[in-house]
Amino acid sequence: DDVNRRQPLVATGAVAGEEMKHTENALAAAKSALAAAQSALAAAQEQAVSNRALTEGTNVENHPNVQRAASAVREAYLALQRTELPAPVTGQVAKRTVQVGQRIAAGAPLMSIIPLDQVWVEANFKEVQLRQMRIGQPVKLSADIYGRKVEYDGHVVGLGAGTGAAFALLPAQNATGNWIKVVQRVPVRVELDAKQLAEHPLRVGLSMEASVDIAEQSGKPVTSASAVRSSSSTQAFDRHQAAADRLVHDIIVANLGKPDAAPRVSGTTAAPRIALTTTSAPR
Repeated sequence: DDVNRRQPLVATGAVAGEEMKHTENALAAAKSALAAAQSALAAAQEQAVSNRALTEGTNVENHPNVQRAASAVREAYLALQRTELPAPVTGQVAKRTVQVGQRIAAGAPLMSIIPLDQVWVEANFKEVQLRQMRIGQPVKLSADIYGRKVEYDGHVVGLGAGTGAAFALLPAQNATGNWIKVVQRVPVRVELDAKQLAEHPLRVGLSMEASVDIAEQSGKPVTSASAVRSSSSTQAFDRHQAAADRLVHDIIVANLGKPDAAPRVSGTTAAPRIALTTTSAPR
């Protein structure tokens, strides 16, 4: 309108040419802004159509925006809960490197926990003694800490991967041709009776005497089984994830306006805790 009114006045000199130029520039800028706004509106409408197509038939719990918010809530909840570290196994602290008030980085070792109810014995027998040794053969053991008055029952479960000399820091260089043959000892894995172990607990690294009864020869040779234990797992942290899921569900239900729902933090079941004791235990 300003351009149309001022255009006839330019010829009569009532309106300066420079002022008319400014008015025309303002008109061009307004048209450009209008075109940009219309383009943004069209893009938003297309995005809305696309979002409706993606979320059509989707309930509130499965909506992408709700899922992103739920993921953020879970992450924050788990970060808070994991400021308290439950022990993954029941045992005793053997080597503690962390101190009260110390700042630690993620992945830094804090301490070693020894599950004393899962210890085993490695009996170092001479290689010439392994010929008649079989898996499952009974073993009688005694520990120096209790003396011969306490006797443990066990059985052979496997053989170590090599002799102690093979894994030494400076292994023997037998390829030189100038060496003396020495009978090697190989670690034989022996499992202990759990009940006897509970009655007379042992510590890692103690000295013991072992005697294997080789009369029974029906089992597999001890050389056919390696002394490898199955990896352990813990459920100490499972309750945190379940509690986070319940918290997210309660928040969603509360926002939907259902009267019996209110956000709550569940999963307060006690978990095993790290107990610091003065009893020493090896690594």
